[in-house]
Amino acid sequence: MKDSNALEYIRKESLDIYNRIHSIQEDVEFIRQVREEYSQLPLLPNLRCGAWYTDPKIATDIPAYFKSTDGHNNNWSFNLRRSNLHLIPFAIQHHGFILVDSTRSGKRIPDALSKTVPIWCSVINRAMKIRYPEMEVDNNPWDVGLFTPPNAVSLQEHHQIELRLDRWAKDLADSSFELPRLPCPLRPLWITPATSVFPSVPKITDSRSFLPVICVSASKQIDQGVERRHSGFSYIQGSGDDHELWGMGLTPKSFWRHRREILEASRDTLPSLVSDLVRDERTKPHTPATNFTPSPIQKVSGRIRISTFENLLSPTLAADSISHMQIAYLVLTSQGDIKLGNSSNRLCLQTLEGKKGQSQLLHSILPQAMNFIEGNLKKGVDVCVACDTGKDLSVGVALVALQQFFDDQGNFRVQGANMGEQCYLFCCVHWKTRKPSTEITKRSIRTRLEWIIASRPQANPSRNTLKKVNEYLLTPASFYTSNVDILTSTCQTNVSCIPEVLE
Repeated sequence: MKDSNALEYIRKESLDIYNRIHSIQEDVEFIRQVREEYSQLPLLPNLRCGAWYTDPKIATDIPAYFKSTDGHNNNWSFNLRRSNLHLIPFAIQHHGFILVDSTRSGKRIPDALSKTVPIWCSVINRAMKIRYPEMEVDNNPWDVGLFTPPNAVSLQEHHQIELRLDRWAKDLADSSFELPRLPCPLRPLWITPATSVFPSVPKITDSRSFLPVICVSASKQIDQGVERRHSGFSYIQGSGDDHELWGMGLTPKSFWRHRREILEASRDTLPSLVSDLVRDERTKPHTPATNFTPSPIQKVSGRIRISTFENLLSPTLAADSISHMQIAYLVLTSQGDIKLGNSSNRLCLQTLEGKKGQSQLLHSILPQAMNFIEGNLKKGVDVCVACDTGKDLSVGVALVALQQFFDDQGNFRVQGANMGEQCYLFCCVHWKTRKPSTEITKRSIRTRLEWIIASRPQANPSRNTLKKVNEYLLTPASFYTSNVDILTSTCQTNVSCIPEVLE
């Protein structure tokens, strides 16, 4: 077979949904073995790929967000926006956890498990030592060492990462994040299908020298891209990766919901079955995902909350709140046919995509949103901000609100007449914005983003959103008042959807 033909064959086989699904199932059986070996430890998927390999019936619904890019060579990072600090109390409560991910051919362990997680463990251990200098374990020094798998990380790369750990630990220790005190250091361990003997971990009843973070790479390493199986499919390493390329709209949630049906389908009937399942999923009423429930920002006592739009398609919106506290809802969605209606405690703004959407966010969405949020906060009403993902635009809007209406201790600032009201003209509508009483800096904005991430770990605003947030908050008011005509011409808002200004 010619090289070009061989490559085309491998590409075709690797994108075949039948091969992918049955490869995933083979790896799922390995994950079950690991789970049985460490039955005392909870099982977590590392999103997004890990969700394909973890049965929701045995896995926790608390996700992890360790990115491979933070472990790529010469790109090592401990990113405070992806700090995964919600896993610290979880690890303390359960005495460790199992983390599942996978990688495509060429590697045995994904960078997320071989480097990003070891960086995370060591940085947190070092930050603990900074926050709590007296820490030790059974009169032994607190271990802050970096542990990496020697078959995946070279000594040179290991050393280069070590040189950066103290700086990252100081950044974490100096941040506003709370760090629950660990009883002992975190330590990563690794398991792959090639592991002959599973590593031992301290028993819960023993004196523990470390909390294990067991990193499991689900897929077998193969050299040729595909490997034929006697049962009639070609094994693809890391099949759960990049499911947009092969899944035909199928998601891990849908796979696990209809797993038996999918696995029993023949190669010929599987594509049509998946198409039907995906269509049915899209047309049936949405059920809010448990891990995307509205998140109250704890630093401000839940005065600001963040949610997905999907969650607001439940009775929650109509009932306001189970605790009978009145809540105002600000919905940002790109979906065109939304009929929630606008009122003093409900505002729906349709968003645009691409560059137009970024301009709209700065010049229209944020001014309207701040006016709506301020009006409700003044009345003692909490505000829930929702967008399609619950990760991006809603986070950006909440971030601006936290900066404008809350001080550095998280107390609501009542804007008085001495603040100096300024009116800006947007699409022939006056939207009131007020200058906050405390200085706005990049650090104060970053601190408030940390408040959000601490309460909603899945928050992941894009660079563009954060850029517009900074521009909105840090640009002098004099710029807007002197450029009203320019801003009016660039505003992309559909005037027909603008509600009356709250008085």
